[in-house]
Amino acid sequence: MVRFSFCGRELAALPQGALFWPARRALLVADLHLEKASWFARLGQMLPPYDSQATLSDLTELAAATGAEEIWCLGDSFHDAQGCDRLPVRARAMLTALTGTLRWTWIVGNHDPGFADDCGGEIVAEAELDGLVLRHEADPADPRPELSGHFHPKLRVSHRGRLVSRRCFIATRTKLILPAFGALTGGLDAEHPEIARAVGGRAEALVPVADRLLRFPIRSAELHSA
Repeated sequence: MVRFSFCGRELAALPQGALFWPARRALLVADLHLEKASWFARLGQMLPPYDSQATLSDLTELAAATGAEEIWCLGDSFHDAQGCDRLPVRARAMLTALTGTLRWTWIVGNHDPGFADDCGGEIVAEAELDGLVLRHEADPADPRPELSGHFHPKLRVSHRGRLVSRRCFIATRTKLILPAFGALTGGLDAEHPEIARAVGGRAEALVPVADRLLRFPIRSAELHSA
C-alpha cells in the first residue's frame, strides 16, 4: 500500500489495483466484471468458470487486510445486467458476506445498467463523497475531482529487452482512473487516445510497487493537451 495525495485527500494505491481511502476506511475498486466467463459460455466460448470466485476472494482478503468499513464499486461490477443472477453458490456467499458487514455501494457501468441487485448493497448512477465524484467513466467536461474506472488501464514498458505489462492508475490534477480489479479482464494501453480524451489533459501512470509509487508520463495525453 503506497500513500499519495490527490486533490487534498490522502489515498493509498494497492498493487492489486484497488484504492484505499484511510480517512473513510473505504476501499474502492473498478471493473470487477463478475460472471464474465459464464457470459462467454452462453455464446459457446468456454472459459474456466472461476473468475467471480477468484475476484471476490481477492476482494475479501483485501478488505480484511485494510480494515475497510466501506466498499465502493466504480461500475461494470458484473459483465452484464444478468450477471448477479448467475453467481455460483460459493461466490454469492462471499459477496453477501461482504455486503452484509460493510457499507457497499454499486455504481452502475456500461456493462451492467439496470442490474437487479440480489446480493445486498446500494445501487447508484454516481456519487459525491467528501468532495470527490465517483462515477464509472471519466467526464472530461466536469472540473470536479473525480475517481472512475472503465478503461482498464495498463502500462506497457520495455525492460531489459522484454515488454512488461502492469495494471496502473491514470492520474491528472483532478482525475484518477482505477485499473480493472477483476480476475478476467484485459487492459487498454495507458497511452491510448481514448484515455487521453477522457482525462482531458496531461496525465501520468501510477504503478504501486512494494513501498514505492512509480510514476510514468503519458505521452499521448501530453499530445492531446497541446
